[in-house]
Amino acid sequence: MSQSRAAALSTLLAASSAAGMLCVQPAQAAEPAASAMATAAEMANADDLGTIDVNGQRQRREPASPEYVAPLVDTPRAVTVIPQQIIEQTAATSLQDLLRTSPGITFGAGEGGQPLADRPFIRGQASGNNVFVDGIRDSGGQQREVFDLEQVEVIKGPDSVYSGRGSGGGSINLTSKTPRLTDFVNVSAGAGTDSYYRAAVDGNWRLNETTAFRLNLMATEGDVAGRDSVDFDRQGFAMALATGLGTDTTASINYYHLDSDQMPDYGIPLFTKIGVRTTDSGVLDVPYDSFYGLEARDYLTNTVDSVTVKLEHRFSENLAIRNVTRYSETLNDYVVTNPGDGGNITNGGVVLIGDVYWMKRGLKSRWNPVETLANVTDVYGTFSTGGIEHSFNVGVELSTEDNHNASYIVTTTGGSACPAPMTGFDCTPLYNPDPTDPWTGTIARGLISSNTTDTVGIYAFDSISFGEQWLLNLGLRWDDYSVEGVTATGTVAAPIYTPTSGEWDFVNYQVGLVYKPTAWTSLYASYATSSTPPTISAGDQNGGSGMGTGNLATELLDPEQTTSYEIGAKASLMRDQLHLSAALFRLERKDAQIQVAPGVYEQAGEAEVQGVELGFSGNVTREWQVFGGYTYMDSELVSGAYTNVNIGDPLANTPEHSFSLFTTYRLLPKLTVGGGVYHVSDSFGGNQGGAGGGANRVYAPAWTRIDAYASYDLTERASLQLNVQNASDEEYIIRTNGVHHADVAPGRSAILTLNMRF
Repeated sequence: MSQSRAAALSTLLAASSAAGMLCVQPAQAAEPAASAMATAAEMANADDLGTIDVNGQRQRREPASPEYVAPLVDTPRAVTVIPQQIIEQTAATSLQDLLRTSPGITFGAGEGGQPLADRPFIRGQASGNNVFVDGIRDSGGQQREVFDLEQVEVIKGPDSVYSGRGSGGGSINLTSKTPRLTDFVNVSAGAGTDSYYRAAVDGNWRLNETTAFRLNLMATEGDVAGRDSVDFDRQGFAMALATGLGTDTTASINYYHLDSDQMPDYGIPLFTKIGVRTTDSGVLDVPYDSFYGLEARDYLTNTVDSVTVKLEHRFSENLAIRNVTRYSETLNDYVVTNPGDGGNITNGGVVLIGDVYWMKRGLKSRWNPVETLANVTDVYGTFSTGGIEHSFNVGVELSTEDNHNASYIVTTTGGSACPAPMTGFDCTPLYNPDPTDPWTGTIARGLISSNTTDTVGIYAFDSISFGEQWLLNLGLRWDDYSVEGVTATGTVAAPIYTPTSGEWDFVNYQVGLVYKPTAWTSLYASYATSSTPPTISAGDQNGGSGMGTGNLATELLDPEQTTSYEIGAKASLMRDQLHLSAALFRLERKDAQIQVAPGVYEQAGEAEVQGVELGFSGNVTREWQVFGGYTYMDSELVSGAYTNVNIGDPLANTPEHSFSLFTTYRLLPKLTVGGGVYHVSDSFGGNQGGAGGGANRVYAPAWTRIDAYASYDLTERASLQLNVQNASDEEYIIRTNGVHHADVAPGRSAILTLNMRF
């Protein structure tokens, strides 16, 4: 990044943050009736904890960002809000666990240059670069925890008008827990099979009439059920202080820290390892507990530190300003065995001796620290013009991200020897791998490539009400996006650093028309666009810098363009306790970067995804709670076939059918039972979000998983919760990259948790 551009962006960030600070005035004491504590009337009207949580607070089922200028029922696009209650009841510990409850979302494998980190696919589009925390992009590669989450918002379809650069599938916003004006301490302690334990504390203290402090602590460790040698160990804490609560001016500061240490798992190989298709799916017929890594060598660590400052002032009932600044540091660091990447039987990576196949372990590694400084300012409110009501938001987003990327040079000096005619070490029987094989050697960081990404985004939204039944929802955003850095090649002794840079600006918009038959129902039609710069078109966390191989070494491509057409219906029933939605959608992705000949890449790829999505959330009766939905997706590559990819092939990570249902029923005053049913049909593999059919047609076979749940109230303030995950011990593949490996889902496990609140 040039010094002039860096100075300009730093000045903009400082000026925007100062503008937010200038709005802060001395806090006024809140009226007693304005306390954030739930009133007795609210408690009396609540049917269950789906409306009032264990701390006496009314749970949101609305997106938290002021960019959503209309209630969810009047927002003309599919949005799923996963509340804290579902996080707790499902015993989710990771973002991947939690998003299983929202159909239409899959996770891609860490392959093809992609990081071993969360890589969600929404409506068939790689969305790893579109994960946000409290409305600010969470850029660093990591596997995210849920202990500090209040809710998760999943926005479906192209949403660059909300999020700026990113994929056309949608985005995920994680809303953090915040201080409240009521005292409580929630403690949970769980233990289970596979050496599992988890302890968490969520405490909130009211310091005075307008100030509160919240603290969240978490520690967990265990083995992964059904996977030899795969384990995890995580600790985290989050602290938040807020003042001015219940007044016109509020200020808060939040600090979040997470340490994660686990054994990385690249699953099992594909049939390409031996050249003989042993299953219809193409996944090799090895036992599903087979683990090909090395306990003495492999590791995966994630470290996250972030500080967020939020300032908000309400000038009147109709006008407010909010400013949020975040600085974060993340590290994604690993050495992992890729069982399919060490060669195959045709090139000496596998040999057959007697009736035993011996294979050489492949290897992937990454050292990827990321620093992010971002600032977002929103001015929002309502006004009337000639009897027409407006609910608006105008904002600016400024950010700079420093991304460093290196692989490790791993040298084996001793260990499991390879049989002749193979030479060297790191070999193991293909059908009976031993993760305890001895290993000695060195791990040294290689050359470091780096880049700095600068973003300036300006946006405006308006929800226009024409009477009581018609609303027009408009959104417009302009982005300036640039990447500048160096790519390192050669050797450590003789490095070659090649400067790389790219800059794009793009405009995106959405238009939605809403008709309201009643105050609690709506019908809508919408059109939206999205732009994805080539540096993140594969879903990576800005790991590239705009250049590539072949003709891309000297040529910059334009952003991919995605458009969405959607019609749908929503209903908020039973005093806002049951939310129903239905949508028909069509996504068209154009200008996709594809390989059209050896060493030649063009923007000739086009893909389409169309389908239907149904959603439900809330209470059917006082005792019966439901959450989930169904998604049907018909995807195909329209143009851009090359090698084993054919026109008409389905897209990778885009199953036709996916269904989820988590439900509970209060059988007795103290006993609640329920569970989850999750189904995903065949899902083809592929690199970088490309098509996954072709001659090989490797896919993850359809699977159905059943979870069980029960909760018993020991006292008014203590309960026991039992979760049995994958109760039928279904053996299934959760995803495959289609080239080297397939990831095996965890087997059956049971967790018993004691929940207490004070």
